Amino acid sequence: MTPPLEPLGEDERPAALLVAVAVATVLALGVIVGALTVHGLNHHGGSLAGGVFLGCVFALLAQGMYRRRYWAVLGFEALLAFQIIVTSLALVVASTLLAAGLCLLSIVLAGWLFWKLVRVMGRIQAGEQRVAR
Repeated sequence: MTPPLEPLGEDERPAALLVAVAVATVLALGVIVGALTVHGLNHHGGSLAGGVFLGCVFALLAQGMYRRRYWAVLGFEALLAFQIIVTSLALVVASTLLAAGLCLLSIVLAGWLFWKLVRVMGRIQAGEQRVAR
């Protein structure tokens, strides 16, 4: 039997959580800057409002993860799982070795982060259960 998870310390933020916060922050900035600077975004299948909304979602997830909120880590993991699935499908149709290598790299990095965040989520939840008692 495995021992129970130790709740996160008062200001403890594991490395995987900080990596996830950094990734979400970079994505938020990248999406917002891209939406604001691409001319004719609607000709490329996007919209300014959609880009700003998506950027705000990533920023909200980054803030929630930094504050160690379970819902934010769970939401980010859902986006990671979606990204892994989509990239796996892209790997099937990759036409060059470079494209296949980039898909594999993306799958491995996202899979690693997903796996590391599972334990962080458990530790966050263990702390929430201890407070609820």
